[in-house]
This record gives sequence, structure tokens and C-alpha cells, in this order.
Amino acid sequence: MTLYLNDVGLLCALGNSRSDILPRLLQGDRSGLVATSEFGFPAIVGQVTAQLPEIESPFYNCRNNQLLLAALSQIRTTVDSMIAKFGNHRVGVVLGTSTSGVRNTELALRYVAEHGTLPEQFHYKQQQMGAGADFLAAHLGLTAPAYTISTACSSSGKAFASACRLINLGLCDAVIVGGADSLCSLTLHGFAALESLSTGYCKPFGRHRNGINIGEAASLFVLSKEQSAVALLGIGASSDAYHFSAPDPEGTAVITAMQQALNDAGKQADEVDYLNLHGTATVLNDAMESKAVNTLFGSHVAASSSKGMTGHTLGAAAALELGFCWLLMTNNEHGALIPNINDDELDSELPSLNLVQKGTTLGRNIHVCQSNSFAFGGNNVSIVIARV
Repeated sequence: MTLYLNDVGLLCALGNSRSDILPRLLQGDRSGLVATSEFGFPAIVGQVTAQLPEIESPFYNCRNNQLLLAALSQIRTTVDSMIAKFGNHRVGVVLGTSTSGVRNTELALRYVAEHGTLPEQFHYKQQQMGAGADFLAAHLGLTAPAYTISTACSSSGKAFASACRLINLGLCDAVIVGGADSLCSLTLHGFAALESLSTGYCKPFGRHRNGINIGEAASLFVLSKEQSAVALLGIGASSDAYHFSAPDPEGTAVITAMQQALNDAGKQADEVDYLNLHGTATVLNDAMESKAVNTLFGSHVAASSSKGMTGHTLGAAAALELGFCWLLMTNNEHGALIPNINDDELDSELPSLNLVQKGTTLGRNIHVCQSNSFAFGGNNVSIVIARV
């Protein structure tokens, strides 16, 4: 059964709407990466600047859910039409996140240290991993399955696989699927402790790359059987359990995930017009992904990491970057491609890839995109979408 991505809402460091994001994405705009000391030490982060909607319920009032609500507002007409057609018992919610509302707990604990009691507006529900899916379901009055997947940086990619199963098993007719992650001290300090946080702007596939910039984002799709301009054709997933945080340098399981996605889509590697790379700008990840992609695709497929403009949005990354691919197919008649921005020379010791330079176009519509997301523990996902 072919499923379709009917609509998408996006917020990230590149902008607060699809119309804001696409031109800045294609221009290689890094201005959304900003320096801050808000989280305990100087760092460069990808921060959402939108005035976010208020949430009245103390159970759900956190920045992560505000990001989700802002993304939902962009697709609300499509969501409402699905609810009207299928009923609130047939529209599900599947999200990915790695932080949920952890920032609220950090601020609450700071308040306790200063005042000896929790702030009145704090509720533990704000930080629960399932809070986002619960919130959207409650906000929309949905009674179909609603849940959250948390597998670190592949979370929202795995959410798409789960959402497809809900529809293919006949449990839902449409699913709101995607993810959100918001900035917090936990992740910045955690990646700093792993020595994986960049000391400056991240440099995907750059010779002098030394780590990631962390970002925040929300990306929500409407997935259904209702035909539209973009189809979700294939998903591949794998796990090698090589190491808690380091990737298998051979990239064997990554190759498996990418090939599974192509097989599921009924596509060959040479049919992919653009590959959005995981491309975190860490030394080990970029080396592994370069090897895996070169093994499967050779050096021909146009490829890039968009994280040089958004930062690594962790649990939201897969959905955000799939959203970028959706934009390339629906608002981009000349086939402009996302450049690999790193303000650095490419690492010549990496296996050769066709990394996109600023201003590169196919000169035609983009028909097939593939997007990679990898996580701690060797937890990998790759997704293929196509223009109908």
C-alpha cells in the first residue's frame, strides 16, 4: 500500500515556516546558529526564534510542546480535513524526541535551589517522553493510538516506520507523525562530556571538523492513504550495537538500512536524485557515513548534510530533514539542491562523495530523495520519498 505525505509543518534555526526555511536552506544560511551561554557554558546552538503559542494546561506547558503546537498550526487545515473524513478515532499520533520537556525540569530544580520548593507551574508530565503525543492527541480530541518513540537521534525516523504500520494494519487512516526536540543543558553538557560538541561552528565532512552544534526543531507531517504530491516509498532500519556512542567504522549496518529503504521503495541507488546525510560533523560519524555511502552509491549521488545550518536537532532530526526533502520536491521546480555548508575545506582522506556546492541545481524536478539518521548504539534509519 502506497502512503503519502500530505502536508508538513516545520520550525528550526532556519526559520519558522516552510516559506522562510526553503530559500535560506538553499542559500546555505548559517545565521540561525548563534552563540549562547544560557546552558551553563559558551556554545553555538541552532535556536528557534518564533514567538511560540501559549499552552494553558500545566500538564503540557513546556517549550517542546509549544514547538509542536506551532508546527501543528501550519498543517491544521489538513489535519482537520482528515479528522472530518475519518473520525477522531482513526487519526493517530506518533512522535520522536530525545529531550521532551527536560528543560522545564532543569529550570524547576534551579528554582528549588533558590527557593526550597518547586514552582507552581511545574508538573513532571512536562518532561515525560510521551508528553508530546499525549498533548497533541488531547489538543485535537483524538482517540486513536498516540505514542512517542525515543531512540536518540533516529527517534523521529523510527516514528515514520511505526506510523506506516498503524495504517497498514488498519488501526488508523491517517497519522500525525514527526518529532520535536528543544534545547536543554542535559544534552549540551552530555555531548560536551563525550567531547563531541564543536568548539565553533560545526563542519560536516570538513577537514577540521571537531563535533556537533546542537539545535532545536519541530517537524510534523500528515501521513495517509490519500494521494498527494509526495509518497513515502521505503524505510530501512538496522542496529549494530557496536558501541554505546561511537559508530561502527565499517558502516555495515548503515549500508543495510540504506539498502533496505531502497528495496522497500523498489528503487535502485542510481535512481536517487538527492541524499540527505546524517552528517553530524563528528570525526567518526562523517568517516563512517562517507564509507557507507560511497560503498552503496559510489561518488555520483548528490549529497549533503543540512546540519551546518540547523545544528543537530537530535530526536527531531530525521523528521526535520525529511521535511527539507519534501520541500525540495514540492516548491522547487528547477531542482535546486541543499548545499553542504561547513566553511572549511573538505576532508580529502574521506571516501569520495558528491557533496553539493552552493547554487547547484539538477535543472529539473527532483523525483526521489533519501534521508539518513543514525543514533547511539548503532540505531539507524533511512527513508526514501518520491514525487508522485
